Amino acid sequence: MANEKQNAAEQQQRSPLQSERGTTRIEDPVVAKIAGIAAQEVDGIKMGTGTSRTLGGIVDTVTGGGGQRRGVSVEVGQIEAAVDLILEVQYGKSIPTVAESVRSNVIRQIENLVGLRVTEVNIVVDDIYFEGEATQPSSEGEESVVRDQERVH
Repeated sequence: MANEKQNAAEQQQRSPLQSERGTTRIEDPVVAKIAGIAAQEVDGIKMGTGTSRTLGGIVDTVTGGGGQRRGVSVEVGQIEAAVDLILEVQYGKSIPTVAESVRSNVIRQIENLVGLRVTEVNIVVDDIYFEGEATQPSSEGEESVVRDQERVH
């Protein structure tokens, strides 16, 4: 009976990314990108702060990168992952409702796509925005980045 309990405990601690044929390692940026995309699937949020979106948009324009990880940080282990998000919520939306929708979607997507158990999704709402509102551009280059980002959201 003790042996059965030990086998059950070992099964629970074994990562779905490890098998007798080898291991799979998923890097933090991959999990961060999945978390960012999952968060953006929820209506009424923008990831990151206005400044980070503008500066990140300029960098993305130069590097050809995507902004899915902006406002996202993760800690990924072999069995579990933890996620921290910074976002803005659209004015008029219930912040607790939107935050719970974001949290649920991020957990569901990471657990389904990556196979890791999500221990927590911490959300910081650092601002609100009005529908159709763009970050205040200070130059022509930033203005086009803001327009491009609005298409993504």
